[in-house]
Parts: sequence; C-alpha cells; structure tokens
Amino acid sequence: MMIYKSISTQTLQRLPMYLNYLKSLPDNQILNISATTIAEALKFNDVQVRKDLAIISSGGRPKIGYITKNLIFDIEKFLGYDDADSAVIAGAGDLGRTLLSYDGFSKYGLDIIAAFDVREDIIGTTINGKKVLSSDKLKDLCGRMKVRIGIIAVPASEAQEICNSMVESGILAIWNFAPVNLNVPDSVLVQNEDMAFSLAKLSKSLSKKLCLN
Repeated sequence: MMIYKSISTQTLQRLPMYLNYLKSLPDNQILNISATTIAEALKFNDVQVRKDLAIISSGGRPKIGYITKNLIFDIEKFLGYDDADSAVIAGAGDLGRTLLSYDGFSKYGLDIIAAFDVREDIIGTTINGKKVLSSDKLKDLCGRMKVRIGIIAVPASEAQEICNSMVESGILAIWNFAPVNLNVPDSVLVQNEDMAFSLAKLSKSLSKKLCLN
C-alpha cells in the first residue's frame, strides 16, 4: 500500500499534465516510460518530475522507468479520478451551459447530474442530457443523492445564497465561478476560478514577452 507524502500545490497542478500526456500516447505501444521522457515532452525539469512521481507511485525502476498503464492508474488514484463523484451546477446561463456541454469531466471522475436555475424559460429544458431544475429543488436532490460537489456559475449577487443552500444540503466542496468570495464553514472546501486574475496574469506575461522581444 502506497503511503503518500505531503504534496505541494505546484505538484498537484502538474499531475494532471503528466496524466494527459500519458493518456495521449499510443495504446499498448509505450509499455514503459521514464520521468526524463515525461519531463522532455512537457519541457519540465526532470529532477522535479521524478520527485513528483515518487510522491504518488512506488513503481519507478532504475533504467526501466514506470510501467505506463500502472503510472496512469497511480496518478488517477491519487487525484481521485478512479472514483467518479456526482456534482450539480447552479446557473444554466452561458457559462453553465458551456460547463454542462463539456464531456471531458467524466475522465476526471466528475459526473454533473443536474443543473439548477431560477429562470422559468430555462427550467425543464435539457442541456447535453442534463435536466435543468428549479433552484428550490437543489437542497432536496443533493440531500437525497448525497451529492458532495457543487459548481456555482451564477451572478455574484446570487452566489452566497446558492452557496448556503449547497452547504445545507451536505455539499462539501464548491467550485466557484462567481466573482465573489464565499463564506463557508471550515469543513467546506472552495476552489475559486478568478477569470479577471487569470486574464491580468496572461496580459502581464504577454507585456513582458513583448518587451523582451
């Protein structure tokens, strides 16, 4: 049984990149792979990649590397992708519809089972096979189905109220796309997606690049 060491945020951000690369390789053609090969493909430092993989897998062997399929399994297991979690999304507007239409979440162990909205013209419709329900049904459905992940894609003015409903229904992790800081109990995890920050970071990096050129 693998005993995991503590892991940094930076390592946690790199693991999905390793996984995507490994899954992009031709099936059954690359049986073994080294940390150096992964590092070269992703333009990472090979020492760092080796350290990252050592945290989540004990399968590495000198001069042989890792058995590719086993390394994929180890990364998926560590990230929790091997055990699909049900999720709901609050807000079926443009962003919510985009998230509902993305089929790639399933390979990361996330299954969005329903969406919720307050607009009568949207309630009752289906998006990518997912039913849009009235927001007042959220607590009941999440409680009955023991949903533990909630996605918030509503305007900032509505986010805290929706967050409160999610917490009261038993949701333990919230993926927040609303531009607002949510107040939650210490037992609830919140991951904020700050698009303004990401755009500012991208713009700043571009400015630096242009200055260097």
